[in-house]
Amino acid sequence: MRFASLGSGSKGNATIVEWRDTCIMIDCGFSIRDTTARLARLGKAPGDLSAILVTHEHSDHWKGVAPLSKKFGIKVYITAGSLKGRQVEPDSGDFHIIDSHRQFQVGDLLVTPVPVPHDAREPVQYLFNSDSHQLGVLTDIGSLTGHVEAQYASCDALLVEANHDLDMLAAGPYPEFLKERVAGQWGHLNNQQTARLVSVIEQQRMQHLVIGHISDKNNTLDKVKAAIEPVFPAQERVIYACQQEGFDWLHLQ
Repeated sequence: MRFASLGSGSKGNATIVEWRDTCIMIDCGFSIRDTTARLARLGKAPGDLSAILVTHEHSDHWKGVAPLSKKFGIKVYITAGSLKGRQVEPDSGDFHIIDSHRQFQVGDLLVTPVPVPHDAREPVQYLFNSDSHQLGVLTDIGSLTGHVEAQYASCDALLVEANHDLDMLAAGPYPEFLKERVAGQWGHLNNQQTARLVSVIEQQRMQHLVIGHISDKNNTLDKVKAAIEPVFPAQERVIYACQQEGFDWLHLQ
């Protein structure tokens, strides 16, 4: 199994997971033209995609989903709440409603949706299983729950957000309502919350820990590292995703 990112942040998100003949995109927050160019950097094209999985309906995760699905005939897997949140026309894409509490198969990959607290209609994040590995994708979540911690405890690789530093957010340029939203239980994980999750997972099996969705206004790479390094000493296995370019292919052995 391998995975990569086309971008990870408020300007757009998309993650690619591939195993055998199955290539899945999680979210698509970019235009068709931009998505195609970003895929080409990874040696891929829209026609290679087996499916698009949607985590929630916010525009930085949604922008290119329907256009890409319609143009290239790609199946989209999405919760009923997320689809209703966008009120799409019936002919705007090939949409398939998923049960947010039930596993489903996409080609060779077993997919487990995980409901999460976030200010969207029916948000989920995802776990992906091949025959021998588990990959977790966990961004856009406002607070940790026992269920989330249990679901992501045994990953061989994990992409998780560390969105903001609380002090930078409080002193930053956002209006007060937005600060409250980001820092609230339905917003995004701060550095300390991410460190808490990292501290309770099975670190010995973690081949790649990717920290993503790092705010360019309310966080810095140094602050993220200061939070993560004490709880995950194997820093050679940590990747800090670029908001603009994501990260290149990472392989699970």
